Amino acid sequence: MFHHTIEVDKSMNEAVSALEASLKDEKFGVLWSLNMKETLAGKGVELDGDYIILEVCNPHEAKRVLEKNPIVSYFLPCKIVVYKDNGTTKVGLPKPTELIKFVENEDLQAIAADIEKRLIGAIDNIK
Repeated sequence: MFHHTIEVDKSMNEAVSALEASLKDEKFGVLWSLNMKETLAGKGVELDGDYIILEVCNPHEAKRVLEKNPIVSYFLPCKIVVYKDNGTTKVGLPKPTELIKFVENEDLQAIAADIEKRLIGAIDNIK
């Protein structure tokens, strides 16, 4: 699977707060948060579902991968989404190891695997 997604027994806001704290333990921070429903409503478009998209980054890891290949910037920052699906709060991300395959670099694959493990750990920690 190209993604890792879990269900949590929390509201979306509770999940985002727990996720922000969990990400800090892995030295990742939230650069910005986008409430898709509110943003689209501001543009005159109604969206039925609720989605909060978090752009997260560890600056040292970002520097490390960008110095190896600038095209990796296409995948940065990492994205984690909190959303409602049939009344259930879900949290997930596209797996960095799947995205980095497009670059075809073994060094970057190893870094992506480490980042993926840490981000999945931060997500799974909020269950």
